[in-house]
Amino acid sequence: MKKIILVFLVLCVSQGIAQKKKNGTIYLEHPAIDIVNDMLDAYIAGDHEKVASYLADDFRSYNGSGRNPDAKGRTKEWFVNSVKWMKDNLSYLSLEPSGAAYPDALEYKDGQVWVQTWNQFKGMHNKTGAKLNTPFHRMVKFNADNKITTIINYSNDRVWLEINLSDEVRTNGTLYNHHDNINSVRIMMNAFENNDLDKAYSFFHENARFNSLESPVGETWSLEQVKERNKQMIDTYDVNSIDVVGYPDALEYEIGGGGVTVQSWWNFRMTRKSDGKKFVLPAMYIHDFDDDGKIVRSNAYVSTKALDAK
Repeated sequence: MKKIILVFLVLCVSQGIAQKKKNGTIYLEHPAIDIVNDMLDAYIAGDHEKVASYLADDFRSYNGSGRNPDAKGRTKEWFVNSVKWMKDNLSYLSLEPSGAAYPDALEYKDGQVWVQTWNQFKGMHNKTGAKLNTPFHRMVKFNADNKITTIINYSNDRVWLEINLSDEVRTNGTLYNHHDNINSVRIMMNAFENNDLDKAYSFFHENARFNSLESPVGETWSLEQVKERNKQMIDTYDVNSIDVVGYPDALEYEIGGGGVTVQSWWNFRMTRKSDGKKFVLPAMYIHDFDDDGKIVRSNAYVSTKALDAK
């Protein structure tokens, strides 16, 4: 049995080695890499004539993430016109290597030469302000005359979709000035003003998360942590009144879905117990509600540094 196992293992190793077959060479430095780098520099600079000089007459550009198996690709004319469009419509363009990435030239045994690049493409659409920041991988094929015949692009199409969507006025839900969730926020704020804490906290889901203008990015607090923070505030200050500024808005979004968000503006009129100094503290809140009418997220835009004034 041991001999059988040993022979089997030897066969497996032999088969593994036999499966390797060299089909060309990968180059770190190659004239084709220089051509691609020069072409991409011209591409970013908006020099469409220089870009065109690198392309074969039968050139085709493909979206590597496309779903159409019968795609014919974009022509040389289309690709050159896209360079003109970018120059006229985009600002702050850059195309830098992604991290420690660098181009490779692949020279196959049959004579085909491909260059592959990994870059970060950045820019801004002039009309909409939509930001472009996406990884961009390209496969570039050459013919015998060192002209580019094919480019296969792999990038995140959503950044371009945002430009298309932002080019027209679109709605994203309904804005309410009277809503049950607005009523909940007002009752909750009145309960805080009157130190009716049990009622105030009853509007929050037990797993609600909180953050504020002063909290580190990504850090949130639990309901119990907020209760303790508020207790420290109540021990130090008297809340004379909490007055609404303007009126709250309730937003029911189409994108994302799930509950209604209320944004509201307030003036906290407070007195420091230690010396009787009075403060007016402006605050803006964004409260996200679930479908049961409970607050699941609270974002506070308020600077408590004003309370340190002498």
